[in-house]
Order: sequence, then structure tokens, then C-alpha cells
Amino acid sequence: MTETLLSIGHGYSARELAQSLGPGWRVIGTSRSPEGAEALRRTGIEARVWPGEDLGPDLAEATHLLTSVPPGASGDPVLTALGETLREARHLRWVGYLSTTGVYGDHAGGWVDETTPLTPATSRGAARVAAEAGWAELGLPLHIFRLAGIYGPGRSPLDRVREGRAQRIVKEGQVFSRIHVADIAQVLAASMAAPDPGSVYNLADDEPAPPEDVIAFAAEMLGLPVPPAIPFEEADLSPMARSFYAESKRVRNDRIKTGLGVHLRHPDYRAGLAALLETERAATIR
Repeated sequence: MTETLLSIGHGYSARELAQSLGPGWRVIGTSRSPEGAEALRRTGIEARVWPGEDLGPDLAEATHLLTSVPPGASGDPVLTALGETLREARHLRWVGYLSTTGVYGDHAGGWVDETTPLTPATSRGAARVAAEAGWAELGLPLHIFRLAGIYGPGRSPLDRVREGRAQRIVKEGQVFSRIHVADIAQVLAASMAAPDPGSVYNLADDEPAPPEDVIAFAAEMLGLPVPPAIPFEEADLSPMARSFYAESKRVRNDRIKTGLGVHLRHPDYRAGLAALLETERAATIR
């Protein structure tokens, strides 16, 4: 029996998931542009341009639904456009919403888990809280995944160091949690295989760390100079980049292990970056 995943906003994490699914899966993914849709087709995805094309027929055939679309100033665009149609989609066996650990706000470096009250410190975090609530109100078999900082092939500190874009910004007490994209994919796949509607999962690795330590490790792995430390107050950052430093917390990941039986492939940034570099070097040799 073929399972059908409709992936709205088929981006970095969703593409990794699609690549990890077995041959019994049909994947329909959306892109905002014809060029993006064509790129998806080249990877074997049935692509749609959305907003634009009617997703009603695809939704009617889907057994599983994943949305990676972030909310905007006027709310969640998927809920706005498709909310009533989704409310009637009682045939769906699994619905996944990719959210962010930003919903927890600032905890001054303290630990948070899925039961921690949602006290976002930014407008983006507040929009995510509202979007999570909006999806929950549909009455579908919803699973919420709160993602820490995502890294992986083509999107890692290794790339930033090589390109000369890496900054070692130091803010006392600042720590971030992060997650390798391959571990996001395996958590999503595990949830799809054993649905538990109403569940919320934090997706983070085992070791929250100061961002300057991660950049230094990446530079040392590459044999390149470690970028100089820059005090946060003196750093040249965009407003969005600066806003990330408004929050410092350590994200617990026990639930993906106990509830889904997941063993992280990359339990900390050192393991994750080492695996990325090994893969790159192996590809170069071939």
C-alpha cells in the first residue's frame, strides 16, 4: 500500500525526510516558484507551486501532511488559505507541524522541556505560539516538532568558516541548542511510523553550547584560523541575527528518545561536524 505525504513548504528539513522514506512512499511537495518546483521534480518529488495551484485534490489523496511554512505578520498562511479544507480532512493519519524552540523564550541558560510554559521573547516566537494553537484547533492528528538551530550539508559552521562569514560572537552565559537535519528526518519518520496525536517533541541534540565554541571547533577541524572573539555589544549583526541572542536556553530532548525510541546519529555538534567533513572528503576522493 502506497502512503502519500503532502509536504507544504518542502524545504531543507522536509527534503531530508523525503530522501529517507522508503519506496512505498509518494511525496508531493510545494514550492513558492515554478523554478523551485522544477528543482523538486528533479529529485523525484511531485511538485506543486503554492500559493497558486489547488492543493485540494492532493490533500484528498494524502495520508500524511507536513507543514514547514512559517507564520507571517498576518498569521499562518496555510491555515489562512486551507483551514476549512483541512478541518474536514479526517482521513489524515498523521499531521506534522515544524515549529521552533523559540516558543519558550529566554531562560537565562536554563533547561526547558515540552512542559515548559510558552513565554516567547520575540515576535517570531509569539507568531509560532499562535500558529501551534491554530493547528491544534483543527482537530487533526497533530504532532508538533519544536526545532532547535538546524545545521547540515551546505548549512553548517564549516561552510561559514570556509567562506569567511563566521563570527565568534561572545555574550556571557549565551548557549544555543542545535540539531542535525538528518536527526530531524529520523524523528519525523519515527513519529509517522508510530503516530501519537497531540504529542509535542523538542528536536535538539544532547549538548547545548556557546556559539563561539562551535565556530572555533569548525575552524580547527578545517585547519583554518579561529576567528577572533567579538563582544556581542560590538558585533555587526542584522536585527534578526541580533534577536537570536535575546534568548539563551538549554533544550531537553528526552521525549524523542523515550517516546519514539530515537538514537541521535549526531548527539553533539562535534559528532555532527565531523560527519559532515568526512562525507565531504569522501565525495572529493570519489
